[in-house]
Amino acid sequence: MIAPPKPDLVTVNIDGKEIAVPKGTNVIEAARLVGVDVPHYCYHPKLTVVGNCRMCLVEMGTPAFDPATKTPVMDPATGLQKINWIPRPQIGCGTNATPGLHIRTNTPLVKDCREGVMEFLLINHPLDCPICDQAGECKLQEQSTGYGRGYSRYIEQKNVKPKRTQLGPRVTLDDERCILCSRCIRFSKEVAKDDVLGFIDRGSHSTLTCYPGKQLANNYSLNTVDICPVGALTSTDFRFKMRVWFLKQTDGIDPESSAGANTVVWSREGVIYRITPRRNDEVNDTWMADSGRILYKEIAAPDRLTAVKVNGADSGLDIAVNAAVAIFKANAGGIAVVGSGRSTVEEQFLTRQLASALNASTQVVTRVGEGDSLLVTADRNPNLRGALVTGLVSHLPKPGSAQPGNVVLGGLESLGTAIDAGQVRVVVTVGEDLAAAGLNATQLAKVAIVALGTQANATTAAAKVVLPTLTVFEKSGTFVNQQFRIQKFAKAVPGVAGATDDLVVLAKLVAAAGAKAPAPDLGSIWAALAAAVPALATMTYANLPATGLLLDGRPWAAEPFVEGESLHFKPATT
Repeated sequence: MIAPPKPDLVTVNIDGKEIAVPKGTNVIEAARLVGVDVPHYCYHPKLTVVGNCRMCLVEMGTPAFDPATKTPVMDPATGLQKINWIPRPQIGCGTNATPGLHIRTNTPLVKDCREGVMEFLLINHPLDCPICDQAGECKLQEQSTGYGRGYSRYIEQKNVKPKRTQLGPRVTLDDERCILCSRCIRFSKEVAKDDVLGFIDRGSHSTLTCYPGKQLANNYSLNTVDICPVGALTSTDFRFKMRVWFLKQTDGIDPESSAGANTVVWSREGVIYRITPRRNDEVNDTWMADSGRILYKEIAAPDRLTAVKVNGADSGLDIAVNAAVAIFKANAGGIAVVGSGRSTVEEQFLTRQLASALNASTQVVTRVGEGDSLLVTADRNPNLRGALVTGLVSHLPKPGSAQPGNVVLGGLESLGTAIDAGQVRVVVTVGEDLAAAGLNATQLAKVAIVALGTQANATTAAAKVVLPTLTVFEKSGTFVNQQFRIQKFAKAVPGVAGATDDLVVLAKLVAAAGAKAPAPDLGSIWAALAAAVPALATMTYANLPATGLLLDGRPWAAEPFVEGESLHFKPATT
C-alpha cells in the first residue's frame, strides 16, 4: 500500500485556541476539532458550499503586518501580534483555513447575527414540532433553543405552501417547513447525478419542486431525507411511524452488494422501523442506496421459515441435525456443500469446517446485477471475498452476465454436472436457493438436500432437512467488502421464534460430523479464525473499529470479481 502524502498543516486560532489543521480545511470542520460547534443548515461536508442559510456567521481576522516593511505589527497592550478583524461577520462554510487565521464564534456580534437569521427562518415556519417526523433530530429545533427569541415580532399571516407533496415514490415534501438550504438539490445533482430538484418563485414564496415531467425516483432519493436539516423531506415509508427518541440505534452493513455501505438500524421492542446510512469516508461517505433500506422487511415476510422440518414434518433442532448426519453417513464421498456470499465470515469459516469434516466439495453462489457506479456494485453478494479469505473457496468464481434490472444467480454449473453424473448425492446449502442459482427440478430431485436458510423457496420445499436460521438483522458478524475491508455489524433485533443462529446450527453439524468445532459464539470463533487465517491473526471481533480494517498482505487482492465492476462511491485507494 502506498502511504498517502502528509497534509500541509497550517495553524489557526479559534476562540483563543490554536490548532494545526490541513491547509484548506473548512472553518466549520476546524472549529469542530477544538470542540466548538458552528451552527449551520446549508453546509454539508460532502456537498459543494453555497452559503444559503447564513447561520454560520463568525468573526474573522488575520495577523497585521506593516505594509511598507512587511514586519508584524505588535499590540502594545498584550505584547502579541495585532489581529486585523474584518468589520463585518463572514460565513464559516465559505472560508478555508489559512496560516494565522483567527476566528471568533461566541462574540455578541456573532450571537446577534445568528438570532437574526433564526428569526427570519421562523417567520413562515409552521412551528408544528409536535407532529413533525423530524422532531428529536431537527437542527432548526435545536438551534432555536440557543438563538430563538422565544416570541415573534411578526404579526402578518404566514405564507401558505404545498403540504404532503409526493416528490417521488419514497419521498414526501412539506414545503412550509423548508428553509431553502438546497442540500437536496445539490445531492441530487452532484452525487446521485439526477438533477431533478429546484426552487421556483422568489423570496418567502420560494418553493422546492421537481422539474416539469420529472420526479425524485432515483435509487438514492432517501438520502435527501437524511440530510434535510428540518422536517421538509420525509420518508413516505417511515412517516408518522415512530418517534426517533424511542428507537435503539445499531450499527449495521448494507447486505445488498459488495460495496459494504455502513448503516444504522433503528428499532424498538424487536421491530425495525428504518435504516439510515452511517458515515464512513473510506467506503460510502454518508450515503446508502434506497434499495438497501427495505431489506429488513424480510424478517416478517410471509415466506419466512420458522419451523425445523425433517421429511416435511415439524421436528426439533437436534433431531434434524441427527437426521442430516445420517444422510451424510449413508452418502459418504458424494456430498457437496454450497456456501453463500451472504453468509458472514464466521459462518463461512464453519461452513468450510463442515465441508472438511464431510470431505465435500464446495461452491459459492454468485449474484450479479447491473452496477450503478455508486454504492450498488455488480457483485450483489456482501461477503463473496470473505469466502476467499476464510478458504471456503480458493478463487472467486466466474460470474454470470449482468442483466439490466435483474440479479443473476450462478456458480453451480459444475455441481449440476456432478449431480447428473451421479457423483453428488447430497447437497448442503447454507442460505441459498439452488433452483434460483441454476439447478433444475430434476437435479434437485436426484439429491438429498439439507437446507439452512431464512426464506421458503423451491430448495427448502425439496429438502429432506430444513433448518431455519437468522437474517443479517438478527445476528452479529463481519463482512469483507470489495476493497477487502473487513467490517462488523451487530444484532439489531432478536431472532424470530423457531429460527436458530447460523453459528449454532453449523457448529452442531460440524460436531455431529465428527470434527471439533469452536463454541458457537463470536469470541471463540474469532480465536479459531485468528489461528487458521493469517490475514485475521491480529484481529478480534471486539477490537475491529467501526470503520473496518483493510486486510493487508493478501495474495487474492489482484483477483477481480468481474472485469469493469462498478465502484462504490469512493474508489479503493489501496
